[in-house]
Amino acid sequence: MTGTGTDTTSVVVERRVAASPGRVWESITDLRDMPRVLSGVQKVEVLTEGGFGVGTRWRETRKMLGKEATEEMTVTECVPPDRYVTVAESHGMHYVSEITLKADGEGATTLRMAFSARPAAGRTPGFVARLLARFGAKAVAKALAKDLSEIANAVESRA
Repeated sequence: MTGTGTDTTSVVVERRVAASPGRVWESITDLRDMPRVLSGVQKVEVLTEGGFGVGTRWRETRKMLGKEATEEMTVTECVPPDRYVTVAESHGMHYVSEITLKADGEGATTLRMAFSARPAAGRTPGFVARLLARFGAKAVAKALAKDLSEIANAVESRA
């Protein structure tokens, strides 16, 4: 667990995927297919029209440690097929997720996910903050690693 301040938790995980960055990008930005690819995601409701880019918003419902949580995600930076950043504010917390893709040899990609959480200005931390405090960054890293593994399996199986 790392922190840039006493209240910030940051986690970084990465995974090599046997597919080109373009193919990985197509998979990770196909929001409607997310519940099929990621076992932890129960439902995705896309809130904006058009393609994936800055301003794209969606509601994502996940099951974490037996509890269902729905977060509204907004893309704040997008550089296809290299990286995108999303933010969410929920239950007194501000979340930032950054996904980066880097070519890794012929027909392979290193997929990296960085996640940070901190209390929103003037807010009391809610469920996810208590979850982070109780189970620590290790549990979050395990969940993110599972997501990356499932993305890799989905993309590689389509090869």
